[in-house]
Parts: sequence; C-alpha cells; structure tokens
Amino acid sequence: MNLQMDTTLGQTFSNKSQIARVRTEDWAGRELFCAACASPSLTQSPNNAKAIDFVCPQCQAEYQLKSAAKWNENRIVDAGYDAMMDKIQKDETPHLLVLSYSPKWEVENLTLVPRFFFSASSVQKRNPLALTARRAGWVGCNILLSAIATDGKLSVIQKGIAQSAAQVRAQYEKVKPLAKVSVDLRGWALDVFACIRRLGKTDFVLADVYTFENYLAQLHPENNNVQPKIRQQLQVLRNAGLVQFLSPGRYRLIG
Repeated sequence: MNLQMDTTLGQTFSNKSQIARVRTEDWAGRELFCAACASPSLTQSPNNAKAIDFVCPQCQAEYQLKSAAKWNENRIVDAGYDAMMDKIQKDETPHLLVLSYSPKWEVENLTLVPRFFFSASSVQKRNPLALTARRAGWVGCNILLSAIATDGKLSVIQKGIAQSAAQVRAQYEKVKPLAKVSVDLRGWALDVFACIRRLGKTDFVLADVYTFENYLAQLHPENNNVQPKIRQQLQVLRNAGLVQFLSPGRYRLIG
C-alpha cells in the first residue's frame, strides 16, 4: 500500500479543507480495499451521496471517510444529530474510516469502525447553532470514539505501517456476528461489551460487570432493571462468539 497522497491535486484551491478532501479521497479511491469482502478496491460515490464516500463494487458495503491532520482520540465531529440517530435506528450507518496524515501528505493512521458498532451512546448531541449562524438552530453531533470498544476500532494503518488486507479482514470477521444482533439489542450489547473491555482482563465474573451498573443506568434511563439486562447482554455476546461461558457467573473474552 502506497501511503503517499498525490500533492499535485487541489493546487488551485485556497481552502485547506478542500485540498485535504480531494487528496484524501483520491488516495482512498486508489489504495483502499473492502474489509467486508474480498474486493481489492472501493468505488467513489457521487458527490450528492449523503455521508457515503465509497461503496464496495462487490458487496455494496458503504464507507464514510473522515480525514484530518490530527484527530481527537476521544471524539470526532460528524454531521446532523437527528440524521445520525435515524440511521442508527434504521441500521443504515456506513462503515467509518478515520484517517490522519502528516505535513508531507502521507497517511499516518487509518482506523475502520464497522457500521454495527454505532449506538446511541456513541453519539454526542452538540449545542444548536447560534441564531446568527447561517444554519441557525441546526444541531450537529460528535462520534464518541472513546465509547466504542477497542474491538470496534480496527487498525488499517498505524504510525505509518499498513496492515495487510487479510489482517484487516480477520479483525472484521471476528466482530461481524454483531451485525446480526437486532438494533434493539445491539445498543445494550455494545455498551456492556465496552464495559467488559474496560475491565482490562480476559477472564471476569458477573460481579465485575455489575460494577458498571450505575454507568449503564445513565446510558439507558428507560430501564430500571440493569442487572438482568447485563445478564441478557452477556448471552447476546456469547451467541455472537465474543464471550465464552466458563461456569455460572464466570466468563472469558474471546480473542
């Protein structure tokens, strides 16, 4: 994989974001592959395709590309809050590609967040734009990368070193079963999974997960029975092949 962008592009632009967009999208169109199937390339979407920058020509998987010279590791700015929440509820979010580049226009880091790792708790509502703004009252959102389990942030390029397509697809295949979990259950399952990852250990007990009860109650104020919900989601994660049941109340993370 060639990590150098074409710096001859965008030279007539004065706006830095326009320059970055044309160069990063050109690079992605030449170098990226589909993580969801064996396609060696992605096709750029029409300019009017909202939140979708690339589509796999084989499996039709959709990708959105976010690029910057430097990212906040905890959150990134996205588009409209209502539109994002609607896509999550309809299970229509694209895969997210988060790219950072060097002053020499070389790709330094590229992370893939599979579409099925987005939930309501990973989206932060921003304050409405001021009445003096051109789009007064419009409400945007941030994607909280810190709220997404590490398993949902697949490394494609890290510190200038690219993973092979086989390595990236292996990461994707491991978490792919989550895509089959219904949207109604997936939000809870993702939140519980993220909590388990924060424990920092492979083997854990039910009481460990119960320590996040108050946190999960804040994320899901409509549910007054958090502990039964935790047990239910452990079963969901077990069925998805992410958690192994060892004995009553004892579990192990897989992979």
